[in-house]
Amino acid sequence: FGDISIGMDRFNLICSHPLVERSAMTPVSSAYQASLRLAVAPMMDWTDTHCRVFHRVLAPHARLYTEMVHANAVVLGDRARLLGFDPVEHPVALQLGGSEPQVLAQAARIGADWGYDEINLNCGCPSDRVQAGRFGACLMKEPALVADCVAAMAAAADVPVTVKCRLGVDDEHDYDRFRAFIDTVAAAGCRTFVVHARNAWLQGLSPKENREVPPLRYEWAWRLKRERPDLQVTVNGGIASLEQAQAQLQHTDGVMLGRAAYHDPYLLHRLDVALYGGTLRGRGELLRALRPYVEAQLARGVALKHIVRHVLGLFHGRPGGRAFRQILSEGAHRAGAGWALVEQALQATEAGPVAACG
Repeated sequence: FGDISIGMDRFNLICSHPLVERSAMTPVSSAYQASLRLAVAPMMDWTDTHCRVFHRVLAPHARLYTEMVHANAVVLGDRARLLGFDPVEHPVALQLGGSEPQVLAQAARIGADWGYDEINLNCGCPSDRVQAGRFGACLMKEPALVADCVAAMAAAADVPVTVKCRLGVDDEHDYDRFRAFIDTVAAAGCRTFVVHARNAWLQGLSPKENREVPPLRYEWAWRLKRERPDLQVTVNGGIASLEQAQAQLQHTDGVMLGRAAYHDPYLLHRLDVALYGGTLRGRGELLRALRPYVEAQLARGVALKHIVRHVLGLFHGRPGGRAFRQILSEGAHRAGAGWALVEQALQATEAGPVAACG
């Protein structure tokens, strides 16, 4: 490790950059600071406001993320539709896509004005559509551009600006190059990195395959935290159990769950209780806690199907779970569907001696 001391000297030097100092002094709430330990990943078509409110019921302390929104859409589009969220979602981060510093700066300022606790820049999505727009994972190949984007965003917004990235792209397997990317972006004012501990293949793999095929290298995130202790490092990718999450927290500041939190949302509740304290609540109790929100949304004209699609996995692996999903899936799209359908689905899980299992 003869080169590490040289790298550390460079890191200490660039951390004297005025933007870094300004970013480090950005005031944040204690709830936001505590939420570093547990987060739910931004997931396209899934983590909308209804999903996030449900996840907040399950995990009162976790940091929640929006779906990725392109900076141009924020600046030019329907902000109420794109950015609106329920106050209960705090602490909540807005994830932006884009590669034009000034547009991202405008979008970051708008997001902060809307009340988001953090603005996150996506440097990890490998889809063809994202690459065509020169953002997402392909930005891993342009660290100087990412630094310019982060610097502009940090100067424009009075909330933390963070980055979600991969280890590299395609057949890059060079830890020093990954660390150099982090150092360059950190110099521009980013103190928190969410590291999806896989490479992103820009050609030949679908987005789904990019979440599963490239091998996980958690040790790169661990090493980054050891070598850059002043940075906050959250690890993401393949974490699907309480034990895995706790093991990761021995080496990093936080864990981010993706599809595991969506397909098995009760895991999110178990993690929140394990990491922050409290008492485990039953699945039915948690879902019924969502009732006031559901009924308020129904009164506004929101169809039940748009809300309950996010709760289908709540009884994953439990007796009655299949019937629960079937009742909601088949009934929620019907005109006039309301909370009574949710109670009907819950009854399918509460019949017989399994009712006390939660």
